[in-house]
This record gives sequence, C-alpha cells and structure tokens, in this order.
Amino acid sequence: MNITNDIVAAYIDTLYKSSSADLQNLRATAEQNHVPIILRDTENLLRLIVKLKKPARVLEIGTAVGFSSCVFAECCGCRVTTIEHEGETAAIAEANIRSLGFEDRIKVLRGEGTEVLKTLQESERDGGFQRFDMVFIDAAKSHYREFWNLSLPLLAEGGLIICDNVLQKGMTASDEFDTRRRYKTSIRRMREFIKYINSAEDFDTAVLPVGDGVSISISK
Repeated sequence: MNITNDIVAAYIDTLYKSSSADLQNLRATAEQNHVPIILRDTENLLRLIVKLKKPARVLEIGTAVGFSSCVFAECCGCRVTTIEHEGETAAIAEANIRSLGFEDRIKVLRGEGTEVLKTLQESERDGGFQRFDMVFIDAAKSHYREFWNLSLPLLAEGGLIICDNVLQKGMTASDEFDTRRRYKTSIRRMREFIKYINSAEDFDTAVLPVGDGVSISISK
C-alpha cells in the first residue's frame, strides 16, 4: 500500500527513468525477486539530492543488493562505504557492484551495523579518517536511533543524514494502518526516532511522504 494516493503514486511511477540500462536491469531483478530496495520515487529524490550536494564520501547502512550504492556512485562519482550484516546478501551486492563497474568506488563492509559503526569510530579517533558528507540509513527500522547516534562522529560538518522507510507504510502516522496490530514496537520506536531527530538542535530536519517516507537532516 502506498502512503500517498494510489493514483498519484502510479502517475509518479510513470515518470521514472533509470539513468542506465545496467541500473534498470538491477532494479528489475530486485523487484522481481521482492528484494527491498529504494522505491522509484525515492531514487529520483536521492539522485537530485546527491547531484546538488555532490558528496565526496557516502556512508550507507543497509546494502541489500547494492542498488542504492551504485546509484550514489553513478550520480556524482563519490566513494561509498556500505554496511551489510547478511553474508550472502553482501556477496550478491559485491557481484552486482563489480558487474556495474563500481568496485573501485564502493566498499562493502560485512557485519552488524552498530558494531561496524563502532569500528569506524575507532578509526576516526586514531586520526587520518576522512569523514562522510552524507549518511544513508536503510536497515533495521527499530535500530535507527542507534545508527543515527553512532553515525554522528563520522559525519562531516554540514553533512546530510537521510533515512528511508520512516513512515512504514503509513503506520508511523496512524495505528489504523497496522490492521493486525503486529508492529506496535516498531511503530513506537520509529515515532520516538522521528521526534528525536526533529528536535535535534544541531540539525534541520524534514520528513517527506516520498516512497515509504524519507527524512532528510542537514547538520547546521
């Protein structure tokens, strides 16, 4: 179910155009296999943001099959560090990244997100670590606040943190979308997270009803 009007969402989908045949094929394969990648309108938004921001280094939490990493690398030639905790999924992502020719720009780090972020923090404290201009969070929704807090020491001044799926098919906005009452904990945690980032004094944040909900936070 779309969180916006289905007719409007269907129309917006007709406007989607991939930037390359390879990325289009990767999207088609992921959609056919029901792999959760960024939705089409979310991709369009992220492309514009990346082209405007022109980040040199991007940190992604939640690789999946590597689609969004490839989108970032293709948009502006940035270097992407992406974290994936599922070993088999990480291997698929690495194969996709190689097939699209981005292996020199995208590095997949395997491991649980919070632990990998702590390791990156240690590298930052040791010096010689170049911080990230943009962080993209698209992993376990109940851990978004942890991912956010652990990413802060790794973020460059004036950097962006973008989070996907923050509206959770409308459930974050209203319990009525959780018809079977199965996601109470996830809903509560996401609501707390959005309140937390929206009140963060060091960031300006907007939550947009694009795709499954996207939050964009700019470091002041």
